[in-house]
Amino acid sequence: MSAPLPIVRTVAQLRARVGAWRKAGHSIGFVPTMGALHEGHLSLIRLAMARADHVVASIFVNPTQFGPNEDFDTYPRDEARDAALLGGAGCHLLYAPEVAEMYPPGAFTTVTVSGVSEPLDGLARPGHFAGVATVVAKLLNQCAPDIAVFGEKDFQQLQVIRRLVQDLDIPVEIVGGPTARAEDGLALSSRNAYLTPEQRVIAPRLNGVLRETLARLSAGAAVEATEAWATAELLSAGFKSVDYIEARAPDTLARLGPGPAIGVIRVLAAARLGRTRLIDNIGNG
Repeated sequence: MSAPLPIVRTVAQLRARVGAWRKAGHSIGFVPTMGALHEGHLSLIRLAMARADHVVASIFVNPTQFGPNEDFDTYPRDEARDAALLGGAGCHLLYAPEVAEMYPPGAFTTVTVSGVSEPLDGLARPGHFAGVATVVAKLLNQCAPDIAVFGEKDFQQLQVIRRLVQDLDIPVEIVGGPTARAEDGLALSSRNAYLTPEQRVIAPRLNGVLRETLARLSAGAAVEATEAWATAELLSAGFKSVDYIEARAPDTLARLGPGPAIGVIRVLAAARLGRTRLIDNIGNG
């Protein structure tokens, strides 16, 4: 029987472990999470393991990236289950700090990434990406990994983090892991647990509409008309509302013109099914 996954809860403990590996000449991979782990998270662990000698995962449900009416209090938490999954996937260390460790009294500094953070979820969830950028900057400084792996399902978040690392000269390689999906195409997400059985049948239509949208745009359809069609499709499928479904430039997330899309594009969507907010995206390159 394998030993339980080691868990550290303070910055000092984390740095001591990582420092010992560094002293031995080993490389460090890092996978930040908010727990409630699924196969998508584990695929990121395996990706990190292929690129580094030791892999650290973090579990921290970050309060500063949740809005006042969002699900911070009800977000699923099961550290024992998550630790077992991480250990089974080969992870070497779990960093699970308390809120007071990450945000001690008197801490007032926040990190804001302009531009790429402003559209899409930046409009739908004000303040969200400031919370993301701040906690990721702290985690990267605390762990000091060689590589850090983030899922492409949260594509805008991934681009925000890439810009953060570039602009602040943080010495880490950011690696995007492909979106893990159920057999019917639904992107795996911890929030999928909120779906009722009836909603779970409808949910894969989000990915289906994204694929159809990309196909239409690739065939020369006008961007704005195609986005309007996609929104109507999701509403008719049973989604309660659509925050956005838009074609954007992948690197900057700049808006495309109303006419036919040219070159590499990324179509991103966020829609609500009952009380569950689902996000997904797809690109052509």
